[in-house]
Amino acid sequence: MSDDSSARARRRVPWRGVFTALVTPFTEDGSLDEDGLRRLVRRQVDAGVHGLVPCGTTGESPALNPDEWSRVIELTVEVAGDSAWVVAGAGTNNTALSAARVARARELGADGALVITPYYNKPTPDGLVRHFTHITQAVPEFPIIVYNVPGRTGVNLTPRTFSRLLDLPEVAALKEASGDLTQVWECARRYGLIAPVFSGEDAINLPVWEIGGHGAVSVLSNIVPDLVVEQFNAHESDNSEAALELHDRFRSLAKNLFVETSPAPAKFVLLRLGLPAGPVRMPLAPLRRESEAVLEADLRELGLL
Repeated sequence: MSDDSSARARRRVPWRGVFTALVTPFTEDGSLDEDGLRRLVRRQVDAGVHGLVPCGTTGESPALNPDEWSRVIELTVEVAGDSAWVVAGAGTNNTALSAARVARARELGADGALVITPYYNKPTPDGLVRHFTHITQAVPEFPIIVYNVPGRTGVNLTPRTFSRLLDLPEVAALKEASGDLTQVWECARRYGLIAPVFSGEDAINLPVWEIGGHGAVSVLSNIVPDLVVEQFNAHESDNSEAALELHDRFRSLAKNLFVETSPAPAKFVLLRLGLPAGPVRMPLAPLRRESEAVLEADLRELGLL
């Protein structure tokens, strides 16, 4: 790390805490459920989440048309107001399109953008640096969270490559969903003072925080936002016993929200709790009955049914 790390750190957004990767609710006929989205956002804000991430993978962004994508962000910003950060999912595997979406997210009032590493293309480290450099130069002074999820993209953003991205002041944080705690540790310990590292897998949120992570971009907080916030606050207060108790309490649900491709499990659970969700859009499919049974058992165990 260069000697100007403290100066670079001061140029970045102090993001920290629980950021909910929002599902996008649809009506039964498959259209965007605007009233349902308002209700979900208000529920999150009331629970005290620190940030909201509309139009990520959990929000089925690949299945949203451009007007729907804009409307989801616009409504989230409108309802959240000043109560929570809004970081819009804006990344694609097309660099120019990603830059255009980041610019549009800024126009819509988002506080920043979540930008995934390009999927399917499988760029080299040099290609990743070129991709993020182009986006930040096209939309300067607008913070982004870089999203590493090799299980979905086929490419892993290594700590060495991430360190190169820190020369871009717009790179404000990293969402790390590689599942490799050694990699998370290296990013958090070496570079966390410059750009916070967020857990991208709820089942290991607490371990990530214990090794230097700064928060979570959470699917689980769609379901129990108050408990995820409570766990983060317990960790921040050095109440490790309370944080571990909560980890044990919802560990099974956190894991089983990925029993099939997300967000189908999360949407099923929201519907069972009487909350807006609606169906998933193709190419995703409704859950199999055996998966529904697993999730219902988790909800009963938590006393939610």
